[in-house]
Amino acid sequence: MEISATKVAQVIVLARELDRAESEFRAFVERLGVDEQAELVALMWIGRGSYEAEEFSEALAMATAEASTPTADYLMGSPHLSDHLETALDSLNISAVELENDLM
Repeated sequence: MEISATKVAQVIVLARELDRAESEFRAFVERLGVDEQAELVALMWIGRGSYEAEEFSEALAMATAEASTPTADYLMGSPHLSDHLETALDSLNISAVELENDLM
């Protein structure tokens, strides 16, 4: 995974505050590289159960191939984005809660 777990945790924190932090969320996601953005989408899909953690490569290939909408817009369209990303990190044995606490 190219995107750091800390960056994913930052997206989780910003996604929880979209009502007041939409512009920060957009700016953060837009500053990520194309590969990192595709990985975020793949992680979201894993977290919502569309793919298993072991299928990360498949999810990433699909996210890359199907990228047609700005990533920030696409991610914001998922009402449970922060939960999905947390679940994905946990399924990869990365503690999302610890990372989020480190950001606070």
